[in-house]
Amino acid sequence: MQNVCKRSSSAIPSRDRGPGGDQHPLQQNFTEALPAEMSVRIFGELDICSLCRASLTCRHWNDIIEGSDQLWRTHCLAVLAVCRREVDGDRLAGCSWKVTLVRNYRKGCVKRRWLKGRFSNIRSADDIPPNSMCPLDVETWGEILEAELDR
Repeated sequence: MQNVCKRSSSAIPSRDRGPGGDQHPLQQNFTEALPAEMSVRIFGELDICSLCRASLTCRHWNDIIEGSDQLWRTHCLAVLAVCRREVDGDRLAGCSWKVTLVRNYRKGCVKRRWLKGRFSNIRSADDIPPNSMCPLDVETWGEILEAELDR
């Protein structure tokens, strides 16, 4: 019993470390192993909520996501279909694609729901679901009212 072989902890490679003590390839952050353009393409497959969550994962991911106007442009173009005037105005004012998206995303969602008639049967302010309102300009309300009259 006394001749039990005891291994030192340094002789046993850690599961997280490779043979030289460096990080195991499977544990490595893929964004550090790939060219930035490939990481941007991968992040480009995410929806807006997932992209925002990914930017909170680590500093490296945040740097890639925040530094890529292309990622934000793609999502902003979806908002452009509903809020063309607002998006065009922000872009003419020199706002980045991300700032433009942040400023108009919720407005675009609310406007899209109103234009689709989701709130056509509202009888009072109490019937309006939470998170279905945000500040809209007069022209947007005009579009919504015209859509309601056409129904």
